[in-house]
Amino acid sequence: MALQEEFEEQGNWLFKYRSFLPLIVLIIGTALYLRTEIYPETFILEETPYEIYYETIALIISLIGLFVRVYTVGHTPKNTSGRNTKQGQVADTLNTTGIYSVVRHPLYLGNFLMWFGPAMLTGHFWFIIVFILFYWVYYERIMFAEEQFLRRKFEARYLEWSKNVPAFIPNFKGFKKSDLPFSWKKVLKKEKNGLFALFLIFCVFDLSGEFVQNTNDYNYFLIAMCLLTGFSYIVLKYLKNRTDLLNEVDR
Repeated sequence: MALQEEFEEQGNWLFKYRSFLPLIVLIIGTALYLRTEIYPETFILEETPYEIYYETIALIISLIGLFVRVYTVGHTPKNTSGRNTKQGQVADTLNTTGIYSVVRHPLYLGNFLMWFGPAMLTGHFWFIIVFILFYWVYYERIMFAEEQFLRRKFEARYLEWSKNVPAFIPNFKGFKKSDLPFSWKKVLKKEKNGLFALFLIFCVFDLSGEFVQNTNDYNYFLIAMCLLTGFSYIVLKYLKNRTDLLNEVDR
């Protein structure tokens, strides 16, 4: 099999199971975080006044990643930029405006930033580097498979758009206003789990760290946000499954 076909085949397989990548990062990251809490000498900022600032920066980076996803999903039409894990690639139209005018894969950029925050919490520089490399190799193949699919479906239009828009690092000079207005309903329906998962992870890290250290200096902001976003998730899940309140035509 030629390398091009092999990359595409690998990318399509990884695309279907890409939801498992965060679990791998989370399991390894949690173990390393707890090790840092048990052996604080392994992280230069552990048990110093600067530790809280470092953790806050990690949270902000993750929130920026969530914002990227929210902005992307809120401006896209139906059957694009979705969580298509079972049926494979889906694209009724080619998104070229809004955030897609500055970067070709904004959702994967958002995912990277969301998971880069927890990777930072481990306090292990080598793990952060490994995470970056692993994410690059993993999603490079997924992006390759997606682009092969889009190239075959949209042909010259795709080639013209991709020629001027970078794949992963945004170039804001070419920004074009989105063709569609922002839809909060679509965001609440599609991204309801992202905010809850983010604060749940940071909260679990904080609680587990205090547990292994046998202390109770909890971050009550994280606990409150975890409970609030968890309750919001349950409500939105109910609204999505039992009502039409979050439905919009062609969104």
